[in-house]
Amino acid sequence: MTAHASASAAGSAVPQFDAVVIGAGAAGLFCAAQAGQRGCKVLLIDHAAQVAEKIRISGGGRCNFTNRDLDPQAPHKHFVGQNPQFCRSALARFGPQDFIALVQKHGIAFHEKHKGQLFCDRSAEDLIAMLLAECAAGGVTHWQPCSVKKIAFLASSAEDTSAGSYQIDTDRGRVRTRSLVVATGGLSIPKIGATDLGYRIAQQFGIPLVERRPGLVPLTFDGQDWAPWAQLAGLALPVRIATGSKKTHMAFDEDLLFTHRGLSGPAVLQISSYWQEGTPLAIDLAPGAELPAALAQAKLQSRKHIANALAAFVPSRLADAWAARDPEWQRPINEASDKALARLAAQMTRWELTPTGTEGYKKAEVTLGGVDTRALSQQTMEAKAQPGLYFIGEVVDITGWLGGYNFQWAWASAHACALALAAPAAT
Repeated sequence: MTAHASASAAGSAVPQFDAVVIGAGAAGLFCAAQAGQRGCKVLLIDHAAQVAEKIRISGGGRCNFTNRDLDPQAPHKHFVGQNPQFCRSALARFGPQDFIALVQKHGIAFHEKHKGQLFCDRSAEDLIAMLLAECAAGGVTHWQPCSVKKIAFLASSAEDTSAGSYQIDTDRGRVRTRSLVVATGGLSIPKIGATDLGYRIAQQFGIPLVERRPGLVPLTFDGQDWAPWAQLAGLALPVRIATGSKKTHMAFDEDLLFTHRGLSGPAVLQISSYWQEGTPLAIDLAPGAELPAALAQAKLQSRKHIANALAAFVPSRLADAWAARDPEWQRPINEASDKALARLAAQMTRWELTPTGTEGYKKAEVTLGGVDTRALSQQTMEAKAQPGLYFIGEVVDITGWLGGYNFQWAWASAHACALALAAPAAT
């Protein structure tokens, strides 16, 4: 059956729901719960054996569920996409304080770890249990594991294709609904069940997509060029990392982690959402140290080898690796030329290197791109050209920074959608 068909084609005994939500991750669970508690008859479907795997593994198993620093009036500060302002309406109506209140209502202990990031004290399982309890309170019907085989839009009549319902064939049978919510997430971490179903549904109904690529992902470098640094795998240090220029310039002050294949850690995950293929990174390995002046002063006061002097500002393994790059840096600091020390300081405070790629979706925390926000209502998340079809969460071209912003977008977009599902005009 094609995307559009006559309502008369539907069987008379097909179960009916006010809303069917595809995807039992953060956005899907929360939307189903909120819509159910507002009086909607909701069916939640997911192909995976367990709900909310991304919640379960995030934040080291404690889930960084939101961020206190989020400013709903300035979403461009913490979100990327072709139009970050799209998420302003949803975030303004359901912000971090609203989700925090729900977490407190369920007695879940949490703490702030860093820069407004909130984590469960005990386990992400507490958050999953909370969402399932909210679904139960809303009387949500839950089919899982259950795969979607085919979706068709059944127009009210051949003359009126602006209204109708959706017929969904699953491996548990056929259902019909007036509203279909796509909360299928993105392509990141396929080993926990990520698929492209949400994008295929969008394409089926002619809804445009923004090119997808891995986001919040480690960056990789050519194996031969990286060989001198691969020995530092496991080493972490605070840095300032930047990419782009002028209007595209972006920088973060976070921790960097060396890996066998490249760079990771919060600094690199953050910058990866802004990095464009073929462009360099600039990394200050000793931010705030005023390294040129510090080395010049050390030359007057010390007979240590340069690597040992550097170890006052960066980890000793990194100091050794840098000093090994040039014979002029492999001597006592008081014997080094001013020019050699100035060159060392300049290179370490602006280490320029160009990644050859990323670790891909298998290591990416999110997917950049997705359903084009121009095709959606920012108030309801409904597709403008396809009645009753909604997209929420990661499947949409809105991506947050590392630190709880993506989960808050999931909660906020789900809430906006649920309000629309339960609105009198939608009944």
